[in-house]
Amino acid sequence: MSPAARFRGLPLRSRLALLVTVAVALAVAAVAAVSWVMVRAQLRDQLDSSLMSTNVSAQVLRTIRDGACVDKPPSQPGQEIAGNLNAVVQIVTADGNHCWVSGTTTLPVTTLDKQIAAGGGRTSALHDATTADGTEMRVYTRTAQAQPGSPVFGISVAKPLADVDKPLSTLAWVLLLVSGIGIVGAGAAGLWVARTGLRPVDELTGAVEHIARTEDLTVRIPDEGDDEIARLSRSFNSMTAALASSQERQAQLIADAGHELRTPLTSLRTNIELLARSEETGRAIPPEDRKELLASVKAQMTELAALIGDLQELSRPDAASPGPLGVVALHEIAGAALSRARLRGPELEFHSDMAPWYVRGEAAALERAVVNVLDNAVKFSPPGSTVVVSLRAGELTVRDHGPGIPADDLPHVFERFWRSPSARALPGSGLGLSIVARTVLRAGGTAELRAPRDGGSGTEAVLRIPGAPNPPPTPPLPPPPGPAQPSVVPDQ
Repeated sequence: MSPAARFRGLPLRSRLALLVTVAVALAVAAVAAVSWVMVRAQLRDQLDSSLMSTNVSAQVLRTIRDGACVDKPPSQPGQEIAGNLNAVVQIVTADGNHCWVSGTTTLPVTTLDKQIAAGGGRTSALHDATTADGTEMRVYTRTAQAQPGSPVFGISVAKPLADVDKPLSTLAWVLLLVSGIGIVGAGAAGLWVARTGLRPVDELTGAVEHIARTEDLTVRIPDEGDDEIARLSRSFNSMTAALASSQERQAQLIADAGHELRTPLTSLRTNIELLARSEETGRAIPPEDRKELLASVKAQMTELAALIGDLQELSRPDAASPGPLGVVALHEIAGAALSRARLRGPELEFHSDMAPWYVRGEAAALERAVVNVLDNAVKFSPPGSTVVVSLRAGELTVRDHGPGIPADDLPHVFERFWRSPSARALPGSGLGLSIVARTVLRAGGTAELRAPRDGGSGTEAVLRIPGAPNPPPTPPLPPPPGPAQPSVVPDQ
């Protein structure tokens, strides 16, 4: 298994703690390395400054004047310079010879030292060197003269690099120790931060597992604050509330559907049992009664079929469309629905005034919605009355002259299975207006039932659907393909 796969296999809390630890470790390592490099550069600069500021002229001149020039230090050298400055001083000549002045060892003479001693273009230089006993030294060589007009020679002053390396080594160990402590502390802090930060996620996980186990949608998670976890908690609470509401609506729909189905089924069962008993006992039912029973059975079956169709319509998700969407002529749909309404209410008078209006929707669903509105007008209109249908600027109005709907009942007319007390004796399921509201809402409009604006009797049903008085332009069809042209092969 690759390291990346092993990392992804760790729990989220462990991954966060590990990432925090690694990030802090990298930061600490970078700070420690930069600190070490800066301190080293500072110490080297201080060592170079110390070498360049060391005044050994008096000792050198005394050595030259006394003629006490030797190529290596005596067994017990003097401490005038070496003891006080821990430095090595020697005179360098242009031919590569050297004369010990002070210190516990001598320095190798390099080509650079000879060039400076010869009085060339360079008068001083800094470089590293290793003595015969293996000591690393920092050397500063400069041009000098015993007196004006005398030969030029070089003076080399050196100090051990251990003066810099030992503090750097100590600093490296200190930084390593502090970094280790910091990384361990960062790991512990990262684990604590991960546990604290993921506690709301743990609560959310527990709530989800509880809902999956018990189907209890009343669980809520505290959502204090405005951070991402609080937003996630609020979203989860909104989701569970929506699911609970959907579950309640589903249960209510099943209960209401069962209640509505019970009445026609009971009546249908009774009528069929009477017909069956007549066949079993041989006692014929009078022809008029038998005809009435069969008509009742047919009406109840029709009512059941309509109720089942309405339930199927309402059981679809709101986002589901019953058919292909397209631009449809609402005035033509309303005209077709009005023609059907005239057949159902031949004793009524219909007045229509419909201007062209084009909407985007599903033609069959919109026609069913308009038919449901017109059926209500036909059902509640007394014989000989007038039903007025108008369509202006996307507002379809159906006005009847029936008993009207009490003001207290108007807020409930679009609820499923709701029926006013005055309509309970009439055929219907109480789902027609619910389907109307659902269809119009899917088309982007609104539905409303209200008292007539002129103050007369009856009810006005108003459907407002956005659209346009003219259909959108039809894109031109592509030209038909012409006859195939023979290909021409150029002469070679």
